[in-house]
Amino acid sequence: MYQENITRLSEHKSRFQTETMKVPVVFHIGEKLMPEAETMHQLESVAGNGCIFHHVAAMADVHSKPGRKNATGTTVASEHFILPQINDSDPACGMRLVRLDLDDRNVTPEQIDQIFQAATKTVPTKQYVGTILPFRVILDICRLGIAPLIDYLGIKTKHEAENSIDRGNFFPEPPTRRGIMNIIPPLFLFFAQFRSGIIGAAGNHFLDLMKVTEIVDPVVAEKFNLRMGQYILMVHCGSGILGQYTMYMFTAKKREHLSTAILMNLGRLLWFTPFKKTIATIAEKIRESDFGKKEPLITFDGGGQDGKLYMAARNACSNFAHANRATITHNFLQTAKKILGRPIEADLLYDMPHILVSQEEHYGKNVWVHRNGTSRAYGPSRMATHPLFKDTGEPAFIPTSMSTEAYLCVGQDGNDSSFYSCNHGAGKSTTTTDSVVPQSKAELDQKLAKKGVTLYNGRSSKVIEQDSSHYKRAEDVIESVMENNIVKPVVKLQPIAVIMY
Repeated sequence: MYQENITRLSEHKSRFQTETMKVPVVFHIGEKLMPEAETMHQLESVAGNGCIFHHVAAMADVHSKPGRKNATGTTVASEHFILPQINDSDPACGMRLVRLDLDDRNVTPEQIDQIFQAATKTVPTKQYVGTILPFRVILDICRLGIAPLIDYLGIKTKHEAENSIDRGNFFPEPPTRRGIMNIIPPLFLFFAQFRSGIIGAAGNHFLDLMKVTEIVDPVVAEKFNLRMGQYILMVHCGSGILGQYTMYMFTAKKREHLSTAILMNLGRLLWFTPFKKTIATIAEKIRESDFGKKEPLITFDGGGQDGKLYMAARNACSNFAHANRATITHNFLQTAKKILGRPIEADLLYDMPHILVSQEEHYGKNVWVHRNGTSRAYGPSRMATHPLFKDTGEPAFIPTSMSTEAYLCVGQDGNDSSFYSCNHGAGKSTTTTDSVVPQSKAELDQKLAKKGVTLYNGRSSKVIEQDSSHYKRAEDVIESVMENNIVKPVVKLQPIAVIMY
């Protein structure tokens, strides 16, 4: 129904605009990866708002989600406004890739199985209590980033802060501990003490052990200290209960459970903050929008009190998301150390969010960039202050399904039309892409075993939906990002063992 509104710009790029859209949507994908009608409708609706800057960038994994205002796999910018409905409600949900000094010469398949059997206990997916951290450490993580967690847990992963976006702290000027309690209800911070180190049960959050199976760019691979057969740890999760509950204060999202509504009201009642007037104004905007059902999009002034409060709360929760992934990594490595009887040397390649709001310069303007299921992918010139990435470009990860290959890529200069963004995965396909489509957990396990992949935990009834048959083909996705000069692949990775709910 939208075909007459699409103009093909190249084999892997097209422009979409209807008469109701104030700006176009630029698709960075080939024709066979174009989304279904519901996603097109969402994009049309978002682009119809007068506050959107230049265009909406849609990537290879663009798709709609139930109850969301905007499609996943998009980057949306606004010159003056922060748009809380554009992004999913988990601040800095993202992925990290960690190099390990493991390969087939020093670890056996049997040992890997033992490690992962034990890790299902130490790296939980769905659990009420994870790694317990003192309240003061939670406050310090929220305001100072990863450094307090490194000190408290004794994390040995190399480059933990240096190779994280914004050097491991989203605050350019860290607030005080009291300042954190002014922007986040202390009740939520109290619960956060018990919730670190949990992967979560949302979607396809996971911990993967992957093996380098192909070197695509030997020069960059050498700079990253990557070699054939090397094992790599990939972790995908978010900010958990702290980010989810805090963002409920700022987003037009219905409380999904009675317990959520109770905790929200308790958190607000016990919150002695000097920003009550601003919070009341935000709550009124949410009520007027009928929890997001009405148009246009809710806006916060990027330079106003509502925008500043939103970004401060978001930054604090984003710091916790990074710390959560670091805790998961640390706990996994400690488990592996016990099984192997020796420490494993680990080196963080990069920790990057794909739910991100940041102020950046694009098309000669300083704008608010909202990445919803897209990763920042700066080229070398925009990474000039980083000792390694100034030569390589910013790392970007493109996993596919739990059993098919993933790619480590690097951002390219000149990637303006995507706002220097890359898709955070292959994305769900509108049709099945394999001849074998598992209908049960047992059938899924059998299919994975034939590919040399073992799924651990996998208790969710919906885990079969993460099978490769429901995802776009990696080759098609990589073809589109390469032709559009978004990223270039460095190495190809194959999953070996997966922890997922």
